[in-house]
Amino acid sequence: MTNFLLAVDAGTIDWSRAQFALTAIYHWLFVPLTLGLALIMGIMETCYYRTRKRFWKDTARFWQHLFGINFAMGVATGIILEFEFGTNWSNYSWFVGDIFGAPLAVEGIVAFFMESTFVAVMFFGWKKVSPGFHLASTWLTGLGATISAWWILVANAWMQCPVGCEFNADTVRNEMISFMDVALSPFAVMKFLHTVISSWIIGAIFVVGVSCWYLIKKREREMSLQSIKIASVVGLIASVLAALTGDESAYQVAEKQPMKLAAMEALYEGGTDVGLTAVAWVNPFEQPDFLNEKEAPLRLAMPNMLSFLATRDFHGYVPGIKDLWNGYKRPDGTVEPSFDEKIASGKKAIQALADYRKAKAEGREADAKVQASVLADNFKYFGYGYIKDKNELVPYVPINFWAFRVMVGLGCLFILFFAVVIFLQKKKDITKYRWLHVASIVLIPLAYIASESGWLVAEFGRQPWTIQDMLPVSASVSQVGAGSVALTFFIFLALFTTMLAVEISILFKQIKKGPEHSTVDA
Repeated sequence: MTNFLLAVDAGTIDWSRAQFALTAIYHWLFVPLTLGLALIMGIMETCYYRTRKRFWKDTARFWQHLFGINFAMGVATGIILEFEFGTNWSNYSWFVGDIFGAPLAVEGIVAFFMESTFVAVMFFGWKKVSPGFHLASTWLTGLGATISAWWILVANAWMQCPVGCEFNADTVRNEMISFMDVALSPFAVMKFLHTVISSWIIGAIFVVGVSCWYLIKKREREMSLQSIKIASVVGLIASVLAALTGDESAYQVAEKQPMKLAAMEALYEGGTDVGLTAVAWVNPFEQPDFLNEKEAPLRLAMPNMLSFLATRDFHGYVPGIKDLWNGYKRPDGTVEPSFDEKIASGKKAIQALADYRKAKAEGREADAKVQASVLADNFKYFGYGYIKDKNELVPYVPINFWAFRVMVGLGCLFILFFAVVIFLQKKKDITKYRWLHVASIVLIPLAYIASESGWLVAEFGRQPWTIQDMLPVSASVSQVGAGSVALTFFIFLALFTTMLAVEISILFKQIKKGPEHSTVDA
């Protein structure tokens, strides 16, 4: 591994990143709607179970049909995504497979089999099992999908904040020492809550939007009004919870990934009493000259709010990009090394690893012990030893800055939207407000944009790291030709685009067809 970078083509790195990003973006178009519809259709079938009215059965079955179409597409893209860890990121898989593979294995063995088993009962068991067992199957299908998301997000959170592991110099691998630390890390818990809750928002907006389309067409009035009533309450609660969990996630990012926070805020020069940027002019097509600027031009900020967000103290210290570049002293007196110092420490760790393995191979145990000590002292910055240019350590500020504002801005819009829908339902006849119906439909793609923006911040913000501070992207890829990866990129692009077009086409046909109407109540 110490000589790995010498053998890797820069084109392989870029195409591998592009292919993984492509697969992840398409996969995330399917997952949130699966999680969001699972909750809403579970509530609707519960209404049927309690009332035994055929209306609720027809309504639940309609949304379950849309859930099933989306669920199938999500499974296909998810399987490809997991295979890419072996095909495109084999060095990463070798280095941390003992840790990263564990949650993915649990997800495959427990969660995936759970949801795939009960989804069959949910679709084909209406006349074959009791209403109670069918209701349980519907909720367990949603629970299985949510548990699946839990383990995948545990794996992702570990990459953002590695815990519960130690490096084995003999195998050149990180090995798990505490599964519970990995599975229940605060970073994983908050990432799961924020991600799943945000998926409920997408499900709620989708249900409201489709229902409003029926109102425009003057069809399925009762189903639409009841669906809007349930989805708007779910959406408002989820939107508020997403804001709260987002705040806690930002606090964790400030502690564990300060460079990501600095990029999100375009904070070039940190300090105390730092304001939270509302708007600023950050050129979306060019990395700013952060070393020669104090702050982004035309900046409007809420005084002291970033300090509070990052430290829970209105006067707290928040480092900027320049502080992290040059090193700084924290308020508690400890010193954060500069990039130069971290890179030097990382190179020392890499060299110590090579010398350790050589000494062990030659039977020089005393020398091996010395090198093991050097490695342990410097391993905290092991990944920095692979960095060739300090500029790599600063993520692309424009994407992080604007994606964060798109996510937060749309999140605030969703809170307002659901509040208005609930208010109008209680006070007025919501069928009369065509502008609201049109707005509901327009919000469906905006909900996806908000969700994808959140993932852009999460993933672009930790660049250049595959594993934060431990392994950069450039040292994670497989030793394959750039041409091979590029070819599969375009194959996947065509495949996923076709799948998305097919899903949208089937969804539209199913929505246009509408719910099937039963002839008996139970």
